Amino acid sequence: MPDAHSVTIGFWVAAGSRHEDTAIAGASHFLEHLLFKGTETRSAREIAEAIEAVGGEMNAFTTKEYTAFYTRVLDTDLELGLDILCDIMAAPAFRPDEIEAERQVILEEILMHEDEPADHVHDVFLEAMFPDHPLGREVLGDAATIGGMERDQIVGHFERHYRPNNMVVAVAGRLEHDALVDALEQRWSLPDGAVPTATPGALPPAVPLVVNNRPTEQGHLVVGMPSLSRDDDDRFALAIINEVLGGGMSSRLFQEIREKRGLAYSVYSYRAAYQETGALAVYAGTAPERVPEVRSLIDAELDRMLADGITEHEIAIAKGHIKGSLALSLEDSAGRMSRIGRGELVHGEVLTFEEVVARTDAVTDDDLRRVIERVFSRERVTAVVGPFEASEFEARVA
Repeated sequence: MPDAHSVTIGFWVAAGSRHEDTAIAGASHFLEHLLFKGTETRSAREIAEAIEAVGGEMNAFTTKEYTAFYTRVLDTDLELGLDILCDIMAAPAFRPDEIEAERQVILEEILMHEDEPADHVHDVFLEAMFPDHPLGREVLGDAATIGGMERDQIVGHFERHYRPNNMVVAVAGRLEHDALVDALEQRWSLPDGAVPTATPGALPPAVPLVVNNRPTEQGHLVVGMPSLSRDDDDRFALAIINEVLGGGMSSRLFQEIREKRGLAYSVYSYRAAYQETGALAVYAGTAPERVPEVRSLIDAELDRMLADGITEHEIAIAKGHIKGSLALSLEDSAGRMSRIGRGELVHGEVLTFEEVVARTDAVTDDDLRRVIERVFSRERVTAVVGPFEASEFEARVA
């Protein structure tokens, strides 16, 4: 990106919550925190001060299938960014006192997350969709596993997964490729190890309804069904369908539930895609007494799409939104780094903008009809967080 003044460096590790044993659920997220706590040569304070002294930013996130660490700095500070990221990725100190301090931070994060019902309901939904399966577990872990995790277990998880042949390094911004590769090779010395894999196995039957009783002001509702895996060729068609259903302000759900009826402030649909499966889901937050009505409207829209499909006008808007959003995201070095890092790690390829546009434009009416049949005909799962008992909620929506 020769016209940019920044560069974003990301290390993407193929290790997420699904790669953990039950006893160490939350270990991947624990590592996300601990790698910033210091290395053999740098303290956590020194790392933070070095990045902030040049106006940069540094962060990380954990998902069910990977963990990413990144820093965004001025292009003139690329060497500094590489120095620090390579150091934390290759030589974290794992000092016992810092592990204990961060353990308490994560326990507070778990409590904070549970105090956000609009976020927590998505975890309840995935647990209902994939019960007793790693995909259904919360990325953060829980108080018992985080509280009981030993240093040796954390270090063991790091040593199994944080190896070069289980990582992708993605960099975008104002840089010179060969010089960057040389700089990386000078700073990286970890040996390759065995590549851990997640064995898909059989997925257990979903739980149709889960109600989490909370004294909330709103009822938080997710309705969804099993969907496509991350490498399914129909994923481009599903992206269009999701846009029409609830992907933006012109979508059916936004227009019907918020604009026309005023029943919710937040209502949208989204896709989740994993190695062997996925989910398509709708979220809405509304007053508890309106939850049955909103649930009925969501079901009616899903039924209508299954029965009647979508119109040419809706398809044109959805395709335009997908292509335009992607083009805008490519103007930012962080957005471009994320796209290429995830593409290489998850799909094994980085599609150009032109290739994504071509695949999106190539989706036909027949493709959309086929994918709607594949996904919308499946049994639905409902998750609710709010002031309801399960039997009371079932009676309300019957």
